[in-house]
Amino acid sequence: MRPSKKDELVRKALDVYYRHGFHASGMDLVAKETGISKTAIYNHFRTKDDLILAVIQLRDEEFRAWMVSRIEALGDTAESRLLAVFDAHAEWFAQKGFFGCLFIKACAEFQDVDHPIHQQSCAHQRQALAYYHDLAKKAGFSSPADIALSIWLLAQGAIVAAVMGVVDDPAGDARKAAVTLLCTAKRQD
Repeated sequence: MRPSKKDELVRKALDVYYRHGFHASGMDLVAKETGISKTAIYNHFRTKDDLILAVIQLRDEEFRAWMVSRIEALGDTAESRLLAVFDAHAEWFAQKGFFGCLFIKACAEFQDVDHPIHQQSCAHQRQALAYYHDLAKKAGFSSPADIALSIWLLAQGAIVAAVMGVVDDPAGDARKAAVTLLCTAKRQD
């Protein structure tokens, strides 16, 4: 099935916002880079924020599906999947066109915690945290919430380090820290 013009616009706008950021990408740039006129954009979205919300929703659906499928393919137990988080991140960092996390960018640019763009971006992060919690619980850790939070924080740090280029192997370094964490964590009896 051929995507609708609205779907095509959202997909192309995702690329623009991911590469350039939200505030730096005015509607003139979005129109130029997507090849869709501003009039047509505003026929589909009342405001730039409405377009950004659609972009974030698309990225959330696609990225989360990709990340979970990679984690599950790379690990065959709940505990190995907690470590596979970092293997999947390493794959993501190596992709052509890696520009960091769209959700971190959105929260940085829309810092008002009540702003819908900030809230939708945080919802993505909460879902990742819930997934890690589920894995930690299935792995039998006595404090799955603590394990999940630590894995999430290590992953976020790896993303930032990958963007900054400060270390050679941010995902691998975060994975090593996660191995230490999981080796010292207590299990339920």
